[in-house]
Amino acid sequence: MSPETQTAPAVPSESKCATCPVHNASELRRLGVNMDRWDFVVALMGNPNTGKSTVFNALTGLRQHVGNWVGKTVSRAEGGFRLAETNYKLVDLPGTYSLVSSSHHEEVARDFLLFGQPDVTVVVVDATRLERNLILVLQVLEITGRVVVALNLMDEARRHGLEVDARDLTRQLGVPVVPMSARRGEGIRELLQAIDEVAKGRFVPRPRRLDHQDPRLEAALRRILPEIEAAFPHLPNARWVALRLLDGDHSIIRAIEEGSLGDIDRMAAKALPDLRARELTEEN
Repeated sequence: MSPETQTAPAVPSESKCATCPVHNASELRRLGVNMDRWDFVVALMGNPNTGKSTVFNALTGLRQHVGNWVGKTVSRAEGGFRLAETNYKLVDLPGTYSLVSSSHHEEVARDFLLFGQPDVTVVVVDATRLERNLILVLQVLEITGRVVVALNLMDEARRHGLEVDARDLTRQLGVPVVPMSARRGEGIRELLQAIDEVAKGRFVPRPRRLDHQDPRLEAALRRILPEIEAAFPHLPNARWVALRLLDGDHSIIRAIEEGSLGDIDRMAAKALPDLRARELTEEN
């Protein structure tokens, strides 16, 4: 791992008990996901061509249906599974290389993590292209620590003479890493177990996050973070929103102006884009 990353403190559950769901049911409903009769919601994401659909089918079987995201032409697949007397809803997010929101697919994936606050996010990575796939993993860890990494295509890695130490990767990322080959049915049971442990608080994540060393950036964040936290008290990671706002992410700015980041004070929301402009002016 890069020396520019650090292990964050253990992420506490946002619910009052370690085994309670943390998802935002009202925001999930707004996004078109109904949680009636489901205990936990699991997001499934990954780069294209990592075998994500194969993992989805292996976990859900025939218990799935396909539709579109609300207000989008992007398709959405949902399914479910039952484990240890617990009902899990699995939402297959669009394949994406990053969460910088330069496409509808990336925006859908980012919004689901940021606002829906899934109880677990499974990131499927290709064991033969691990370095490239870890970019998305680190971006997801900036938003939520409730992550399981599905280290898929291990059979292909073995065929190419590649060895991946999943245990060491777990230690470095601070979240469970499960080696598997979904098309062969290898690692499915272990993946289910890891999901259950993270959802019910038996595995406490210590997500590895980027350590931003620029003093001007940190100074800007110290000024803008209190404004964001006051306007959006239920955001799981206000720092990530602040970074995207300072970077000029138009979808984040639009979401703030429209109030779609949650139930907020409109005047506070309108002040945030102006605050960003002020910070950038002061930096220069």
